[in-house]
Parts: sequence; structure tokens; C-alpha cells
Amino acid sequence: MRRQRNTKIIATLGPSTASRQDIRNLFEAGADLFRMDMRYGTHADHHARFCLVREVEQEVGRPIGVLMDLQGPKLRIGSFRQTGVELVPGQRFVLDSSPGLGDHNRVSLPHPEVFRAVSVGNVLFLDDGPVRLSVESVEAETIVSRVEIGGLVRDGGCIKAPNVHMPIASLTTKDADDLDFGLTLGVDWVALAFVQNEQDVLALRERIGPGNAPKIIAKVEKPSSLEHLEKIVNVADAVMVCRAELGVELEIEEMPIAQRRIVRACRARGRPVVIATQMLDSMVNNPAPTRAEAGDAAAAVYDGVDAVMLSAETAIGRYFVESVVIMSRIVRCIEGDPGYNQGMESLVPALNSHDSAYAISAAIRTTADMLPLSFTAAWTESGSTCLAVARVRPPSPILGFSPSLVTARMLTLVWGVHPVCMEDASSVEVMVENVVGAAHREGFAKPGHPFVMVAGMPFGTRGAANLMRIGWA
Repeated sequence: MRRQRNTKIIATLGPSTASRQDIRNLFEAGADLFRMDMRYGTHADHHARFCLVREVEQEVGRPIGVLMDLQGPKLRIGSFRQTGVELVPGQRFVLDSSPGLGDHNRVSLPHPEVFRAVSVGNVLFLDDGPVRLSVESVEAETIVSRVEIGGLVRDGGCIKAPNVHMPIASLTTKDADDLDFGLTLGVDWVALAFVQNEQDVLALRERIGPGNAPKIIAKVEKPSSLEHLEKIVNVADAVMVCRAELGVELEIEEMPIAQRRIVRACRARGRPVVIATQMLDSMVNNPAPTRAEAGDAAAAVYDGVDAVMLSAETAIGRYFVESVVIMSRIVRCIEGDPGYNQGMESLVPALNSHDSAYAISAAIRTTADMLPLSFTAAWTESGSTCLAVARVRPPSPILGFSPSLVTARMLTLVWGVHPVCMEDASSVEVMVENVVGAAHREGFAKPGHPFVMVAGMPFGTRGAANLMRIGWA
């Protein structure tokens, strides 16, 4: 089944989408890969859904990726004597290490690292944003604050400190357990939460180990991570812009600028980038999104992102299939705009690398300006050749051929790539014959139109794209 678009759609699985038919419906509606959110559900729940995805993959005969999204550390306050307290602007409020139940004046904060990290003048957010505190004094185990924006604070509410580096590891004990579970399953991507610098990503890569392991998505959800953005992008395999979390700690007008900065950094480095959270949020309970949400999704597509993600819309929403259908319609409409391809040309990064795959990718872009290419065929062992081709955003789709099913599943996240699992060919002639046959089967061939094929010789060599050939289907 060929998608008539380049930007990919990630659908989160949850209580609303727990059956094989639900997952099949989501795939047919346009979902390219599925996300398991480890903040919710048991290992048994996720195992069952993972197996159902693989069953659907067998039925449709097309690689389907699975993304495991780790929870990450959560800093939470303690409990109150009542259900919660209503804080009012201007009042004094204390956070301390005492384990006693809180009241309108204080609450327990069982995280000593916060006391060490914050200082006078810092801002703290409670309950993911509604309540805002300004720090007036800090002692060893006490933070005295003044309420700037009031509201209801509940037991165990999250606490966030924007622009404050917390001396805590991004991989918690729970995450490590979930990661081992995901490695056993064979997930294709692992998203790491609370990334503050490149060392967090490197630590996860070391824990995963070498070989055909899942690729790493670094989640940018703290303003402090923007200070290390270039280094994070360099060491990660992909990046996710977590707008809900990042938006809590940034001023509302700063969020679009941060999003575009992250996207551009990823595009320049050739890293896949995902826009996540609150894409079509109103569709959790409504059969259609707001026009503002449609415009927000369209803006991400115009920026050339690799994928857009649906979270609650498909995990707990009443209209989970409709969410994917409408997102797919938005993406196809934007990509059909003549201004879209012009925009992609202007967004192609400078290819100053000495890598042969990037040189060939630049040649493909030039060839596409001169010939009416129906598709580009990229043979790849590790996926690097497809990533190099996708980096220049060619106007024709990319058929990504790989003998590795692991690689084919990973490529479901990459812009414009239609992955096909196929054994290596014994010669260039056989390779061309296989490409033409697959292009006809998958609906990419246009009689009389040329295509471009990219491969590495000798065959089966990883990262050795050094051959470009023009053929006719």
C-alpha cells in the first residue's frame, strides 16, 4: 500500500486502540509506525499490542515501525491533608523536605537535587504549568516561594524548573527496566525523555549496546537542552520536539521559535525530526479538529519535518481513526501545494560533507530538476543511504530497499521513504530488474518515466553508497 505523501504519521496505542482490528484500521487510515507510551500500561499490555502490530505487518506485507517512548524522571511534590489546595497570587508557599502532609502554606518536596539546583529568582511550575511560583530564598532543605499565578495543586503534582539543569540521570530505574523489556521485544526506536545534554544520549546508547539495536530519539522538552542542541542532534539518531512539556517552561510566544530552531538543526544534520503532542488534541472528544490545529499541523509539514505524532488522539480518543485520516488529509493537501516543493528546495541544507552518499544525493536533486523522475531507489544495509537521500527532500518518492527487516522498519520514520525488505542482488542488472518489479508492485512506476537508483559497491557493504544509475520503468 503506497502512501500518497512524504511526511510520516505516528499513532500512539492505548486503551482505545487495543485490538488487532483497531491497529489495522489505524494503519489503513495512514499510520506509518506505532508508539508505546511507557508512562501508562503494564508490560503485558504493551507486549500484547506489540504482537498485534507484528500480526498486522504480516497481513499487509509492509514493514511497520514500533517506537517505545520511555517515561523519564518525574519530579513530584508530596500529598496534602485534603485532596488539594488552592493557591492564590501573592501568597507565600514553602516546599521542604519534611515528609508531613501539606497544607495551604507548604508541601513536601522529596527531591534533594531540586534544593541544590534552584536559586533565588528561578521560576517553578506546578501541575504541568497552571501554577507558577517565584523562588525568594533557598536553604539546604527549604525553598520559600511567592505565588505568581495561582490555581489548584493536587497530590503528587509535577514540579518543573525551566532553565535549571537538574543533576539527575535521564534514564531512571523504571526506564532501564522498560528498556530491557523493549530490547527483548525488538522495538525499532527508543525515545529518551528529559535529555539535558549529549551525555544522556550517549549513556543510553552504551546501555543498548552495538548491533542491530533500536535507534535513539532524543526528546527535547526542557529549555536547558536548547543550550546543547547541536551536540544532542549530532549524537542522536532522531529528535522529537515535545511541545507540551517544552511549552510549559518557555513563554508561549517563544515556543514556535524554539520548534523551528530544533527542526532546522535536525534538517542541517540530516537527522529525522518529529513534532509531537497536541497536534489535533481536540479530536480526543470531537470528530474534527479546530482550524488552528489544522494550521499548526500544516506549518510543521511546510517546515519539512519527517513525522507528526498523535498522542491522546489515538491512545484514548473517541475518534482515533478519524484523527489519522484527517492528519493524512492535511499532510497530503500541503504537500500538493506547488509552494511546498519550492519550500523544500530552499530548505535543503548545504551538503559540505565529504561523504559519497551526500554527493550522490545532491546529484539526485539536480537530476530531478532536469528529468521527470518517478522515484528514487536507494539500496541500503544500515539505512544511511536512505537518510542521505531524504536529507535533500527530492520531489519524487524514495523506495528504500534493504535486506534487513530491522532497517526497513526503522525507515518508516524517515521522510519520503517507502521501505521494502528485499535480498541483496548479485549484480547491477539484477538490482535494476528487482527495482523495476517492486516499483510496479508498489505503485511507483510510471511507464516511460525515468528513475534513479543509488547503491553501494561491492554489494552488502555498509555506508558505501558510490553508484548512481538512471533507468526507465
